[in-house]
Amino acid sequence: MIKPVLSRLWRSVAIVVAIAALNFIIVHMAPGDVADVMAGESGAASPEYLADLKQRFGLDQPLIVQFFVYMGRMAQFDLGYSFRFGRPVASLIFERLPATLILAIPTLMLAFVMGSVLGVVASRRVGTWRDAAISVGALVFYATPLFWIGLMLIILFGVKLGWLPTGGMQTIGANYTGFAYVLDVGRHMILPVVTLSLFYMAYYARLMRASMLEVFGQDFIATARSKGLSEGRVAYRHVLRNALLPVVTVLGLQVAHLLGGTVLVETVFGWPGLGRLAFDSVLSRDVNLLLGILLMSSILVVSTNIAVEALYRWLDPRIGAA
Repeated sequence: MIKPVLSRLWRSVAIVVAIAALNFIIVHMAPGDVADVMAGESGAASPEYLADLKQRFGLDQPLIVQFFVYMGRMAQFDLGYSFRFGRPVASLIFERLPATLILAIPTLMLAFVMGSVLGVVASRRVGTWRDAAISVGALVFYATPLFWIGLMLIILFGVKLGWLPTGGMQTIGANYTGFAYVLDVGRHMILPVVTLSLFYMAYYARLMRASMLEVFGQDFIATARSKGLSEGRVAYRHVLRNALLPVVTVLGLQVAHLLGGTVLVETVFGWPGLGRLAFDSVLSRDVNLLLGILLMSSILVVSTNIAVEALYRWLDPRIGAA
């Protein structure tokens, strides 16, 4: 397993470099820059002041020169300087990254486990009320926008019932430490994690149900039944492992979509993560910060896909043999 993973790792470096170049081109196709925003905020946007800002930020250089300067910095692992926040981009990203991972990792784990369990239950009770309830519920949550789910959960559990906090990552002014701090952050996590998980849980439940039904119809399952194995042993020993393969494949692809979903959820719940930071960088036209966030997101997605490929080879040894 190690050799193909290392080979994929080297290819991933080239992919990340290509993504960085493409991000630069796409971001600079948008009109306006940070100098325009800051000049407009100052209320004295004279041509001389605007030219001074562009020279200070290096925006007066031709685009091709800016591109090679950017790629040269990337080769030295230098993400540049945030004009809006007045800090290095790397320090801003690594300051916000833990908050995003705190949301993303529990969301993926909860959605994958619960979605797979619901899919298995629905596939073993085809045509019953359990199958119908799971299928309808999955369809509803899959079709509902994330921000609407978040707002409804805030109104119900935060405003009406008062059980959970409605925003932020911790209680302001509480100054909790130790285990009390962990509990406080955990209470603030519940609503955003549930909001993200419901969408992905619905997707995995539908996919797992379809995958289980497909494997149930294959010849080797008929052979297992002919040996006198119970339905439970057939389902969990023979069907489940093979049915997990497409679900695991989608798991790696969903990481990129999940990072996009955190932008909405972090904005709705006021969560101080990368998604909200990216949203602020777009509003302020902070190109260096936005490019740094996009690059870090690309690295996370590529790394996750490498891990998922290794897991896929473990679940199906025939791939490694091939």
